[in-house]
Amino acid sequence: MVFDRLRHRLRWDGTSGQPPSGNGASSFHLSWIVDPPSEGRSWVAAEAVLEVLVAPSVPALSFWALQASFHDRGRPGGAGHLGLQWHDGHPGSTAVNWGGYRAGGGELDGSASSLPSATGNVNTRDFRWHAGVRYRLRISRADHLPPAPPGLVAWRGEVSDLSSGETTVVRDLWATGSALADLVVWSEVFARCDDPSARVRWSGLAVEDDQGLRVPVTLVRVNYQSVTDGGCTTTDSTTDAVGVVQVTGTRRATPQGATLVVPASGAGQDVRS
Repeated sequence: MVFDRLRHRLRWDGTSGQPPSGNGASSFHLSWIVDPPSEGRSWVAAEAVLEVLVAPSVPALSFWALQASFHDRGRPGGAGHLGLQWHDGHPGSTAVNWGGYRAGGGELDGSASSLPSATGNVNTRDFRWHAGVRYRLRISRADHLPPAPPGLVAWRGEVSDLSSGETTVVRDLWATGSALADLVVWSEVFARCDDPSARVRWSGLAVEDDQGLRVPVTLVRVNYQSVTDGGCTTTDSTTDAVGVVQVTGTRRATPQGATLVVPASGAGQDVRS
């Protein structure tokens, strides 16, 4: 089995078949380009609007997430990722995940979620999302909510349906960091590289500091998992009139390392505002 996997990796060209990466997925990322907060302030919230334009048509897991690192005066405190999943273990193959890892390794602990989980996973919960609906993913420091254990900070993950105005709190994660950094949105796809195309759109990227100042993020840098690391070459990130679109099962048009402008039209206002 190990020899067969190694042989597959050696002849891998990223165009077809199952990714031979360590976790069996091909990932591609949009790193946020944003100036540091003003002196004496910290980023304590981040949000992005996610819309699944074309849902996957195969049962393989797909995960689309907003990720943030936690830190405290430059000391790393781990990272968390909040997003929607196409997961055939959950009702309707739809789920939400809010989980992360400590700086030294191992999963972050957190509060219990009020959402059920068909798979019994503390991070991944049942959540009925729909293609063509915009969902705001928000990670925020939970200063005025039930406290984390001593020495830790509570970080809330929530999802807002922008068509109905309903906000769902997934749960809180507990980390040592008191501020956010290294923000990115990404797609992690466990499908074959030549499976039918799926598409998601990111818009409304923004950060917020501890004084309530909200700053839109207008630039992102493209990154694709390399073929050497088991990534597909059939992934692409490009812009449309609303936001930045990530596509699988396609011909790549945007090169590695390119900077994309996030259209201002995708600011994603809540229907209640």
